[in-house]
Amino acid sequence: MKKIMFVCKKNSRRSQMAEGFARTLGKGKVAVASSGLEASHADPKTVEIMSEVGIDISNQTSKPLSDFKAEDYNAVISLCGCGVNLPQEWVLREVFADWQLDDPEGQPIETFRRVRDEVKERVEKLVAKLS
Repeated sequence: MKKIMFVCKKNSRRSQMAEGFARTLGKGKVAVASSGLEASHADPKTVEIMSEVGIDISNQTSKPLSDFKAEDYNAVISLCGCGVNLPQEWVLREVFADWQLDDPEGQPIETFRRVRDEVKERVEKLVAKLS
């Protein structure tokens, strides 16, 4: 089973969405984790907009990338353009992509929903490619 790491700056919005979608859409096909260059907290608005599509991420926590080992993952996806700041061993995995999605922090709920839908579309393609 392929293992995916979603990484963002703070692991509070986009990477949490991606983890939730991959866990649900890739159940039994891929293993998934998310982390941040620094840990913070899962944004309550992110939890809210994910529950709107039937995915509960309320138990997901924000974790620092330093808690993980690059060699444990086949695919590494950066969601914020932070790929340039990742240690080289993370960028050199079998699959690496920098999705550069808008950060909805401080934006209206509609922006969170748009970003959520973009994340879902990309996660669906990624899961299909890896499974």
